[in-house]
Amino acid sequence: MPLIAPDDIETPRLLLRLLQEADLPSLFDMNSDPEVTALLPYATWSSIADGKAWYDRMRGVEATGLALQFVVVSKPTNTAIGTCLLFRFEEASARVEVGYALGRKYWGQGLMREALVALLGCAFDRMRLRRVEAEVNTRNPASAALLARLGFTKEGLLRKRWVTKGQAEDVEVYGLLQGELRTEPVSRVS
Repeated sequence: MPLIAPDDIETPRLLLRLLQEADLPSLFDMNSDPEVTALLPYATWSSIADGKAWYDRMRGVEATGLALQFVVVSKPTNTAIGTCLLFRFEEASARVEVGYALGRKYWGQGLMREALVALLGCAFDRMRLRRVEAEVNTRNPASAALLARLGFTKEGLLRKRWVTKGQAEDVEVYGLLQGELRTEPVSRVS
């Protein structure tokens, strides 16, 4: 059975919904920013054609039933400001991986945490998943800290796992089981 898309997911500030082609101009702003994509395992977009190629690739992956590509939409502006991806779905194990990115001008506002709490809650409750995994470049401590605040456990290191901008990079593997999601904000330690 394929990974079934839920209805749109709402939070106080955000709407998470499936990707639409009309989102590409907004997502171009995010994915053409080298600072946003510096540690991600895909190329920085240099044209809207890059966005269209990515869109077509995402539609192809979704068609397999093994992934769902969401956009994170700001409610006040009705603009896509980020993405969340559930992918590598394994039905027999009730597991999936999560990936995410957020436009730089939205960093530090708790928006990705808000989006992931909602998406992961849906993954465990409505989609009946048992486990969610994430891989984070070891040079991305902000993403690792976000996962820890959500309740993920660091489970290991995969050496030279991703090739990012032509460079083989180490990634840390994180896992979150049903019942471990922290939905309340956790204070950051200074």
